[in-house]
Amino acid sequence: MAAAASDLLTGWCLFGLALLAILIFCWVYVRKYQSRRESEVISTITAIFALAVALITSALLPVDIFLVSYMKNQNGTFKIWADANVSRQIEDTVLYGYYTLYSIILFCVFLWIPFVYFYYEEKEDDDGNTCLQVKTALKYTLGFITVCAVLLLIGAFVPLDIPNKKNSTEWEKVKLLFEEFGSSHGLTALSFSISSLTVIGMLAAITYTAYGMSALPLNLIKGTTSAAYERLENTEGIEEVEQHLLRIKSKCRDGRPLSSRDRRTLKQLEERLRTLRRRERHLESIEKSWWTKFCEAIRPLKIVWGVFFIIVALLFTVSLFLSNLDKALHSAGFDSGFIILGTNLTNPLNMLLPVLQRVFPLDYILITTIVMYFIFTSMAGIRNMGIWFFWIRLYKIRRGKTRPQALLFLCMILLLIVLHTSYMIYSLAPQYVMYGSQKYLVQSNQTIDGQPRNVTFVSKDCDADAPEDQCIVTRTYLFLHKFWFFSAAYYFGNWAFIAVFLIGLIVSCCKGKKSVIEGEVDDDDSDMSDDELSVYYH
Repeated sequence: MAAAASDLLTGWCLFGLALLAILIFCWVYVRKYQSRRESEVISTITAIFALAVALITSALLPVDIFLVSYMKNQNGTFKIWADANVSRQIEDTVLYGYYTLYSIILFCVFLWIPFVYFYYEEKEDDDGNTCLQVKTALKYTLGFITVCAVLLLIGAFVPLDIPNKKNSTEWEKVKLLFEEFGSSHGLTALSFSISSLTVIGMLAAITYTAYGMSALPLNLIKGTTSAAYERLENTEGIEEVEQHLLRIKSKCRDGRPLSSRDRRTLKQLEERLRTLRRRERHLESIEKSWWTKFCEAIRPLKIVWGVFFIIVALLFTVSLFLSNLDKALHSAGFDSGFIILGTNLTNPLNMLLPVLQRVFPLDYILITTIVMYFIFTSMAGIRNMGIWFFWIRLYKIRRGKTRPQALLFLCMILLLIVLHTSYMIYSLAPQYVMYGSQKYLVQSNQTIDGQPRNVTFVSKDCDADAPEDQCIVTRTYLFLHKFWFFSAAYYFGNWAFIAVFLIGLIVSCCKGKKSVIEGEVDDDDSDMSDDELSVYYH
């Protein structure tokens, strides 16, 4: 018992250190990308908090798997301290952790982030009148609150299984709905709302994560162009534009006015020249900076990381394909949400995890690596693509120049993607996500001449055929399969994810090296924006 308490204390200490590391990372990340001229305290705090919630929620899956596995020995027996009450307490703690974090996500997505976004939008349009800004922001946020309330009501009062009683009155049916709502303490309503957001997160993962999984590794492998080479090309471009300007201006030396076409060309060339000169200043700063020299020194390490990431991406995609193929061939079909209780077609990840389980904690390191990789490739995809609404590009994510609204959008998208992460991991390794490394005892009868002689017990990996009192199901799994129609949507989303990843991989392979100042200098930037990036290069 004392050893268990010591292990739990160590676990809580590690959790505290991980939480501190997450908060530090979120602060550094937000401060790195936010615009210095447009930064606001409330938007900065909101972005840091939302990003931290996203990362903490994503880390709960490995913790859930670890806790259910930790209660049992490798021979399939429960540990001495893990009696029924203790097991129940641990399960409830994890479950309440999920409900708490998911409630915070609902609060952020439907109230806090929309309010801060609209408040800042109104502040740009109407400076000084704080009361009016708050009222207008609340008015727009009310629409999000209404959507949240509708989802909660649907989840609370639309039961999954309604008894078919022909003689029941309308009042009895209504009474049944309220009894069902009371028996679940409203948790089904929360689960339905979270599942609805998870579908949106699935669309975001298909758009951003699938592309980020291909773009991030290949960008690390290919690297960026040389600052000196780009500066030489930029200087030639400046000289060419200046000569073109001189030719146009020479037409009006004798007092003749320029034609409308020449005036338009002149204006375009002047804007182009301003952009090239800003590029010149940035390239000069980068070429002289210590950070550039440091990046050049660790270039071999970046290539190694790129190769590692592309291997993880291919492992992820192949496993997802085989898992979906297994569901297509062996599940009960659309009406069951394509759910299967066993694994008929094994995949690389399902093969690797049981092997790693033999050496603690290699399996948890792998599953944590995949979860974190999923999150960071999502961030890379959003950073490379920007924030889009269908074919309209709303915001760009640029170092030191990202507007507060764009950061809020980024954090909201990450919150939604994190909700979909658990189902993606379950699709890759369903049995492991359900039971972790748990084993249970199976009676084996040895017979001699057809007569039972010796009764022995052998340990077997927990699966759907295991007795309920011998294997503890993770709380994550219970969340994933409350509603079959959401599971069906996730199944088709996995096929779309694979297709977008392959398209992104082809596009990333065909593209050349990125510019060393990719996305940092645009035609619509002001000269004042040059000061925002100088802090990174000196």
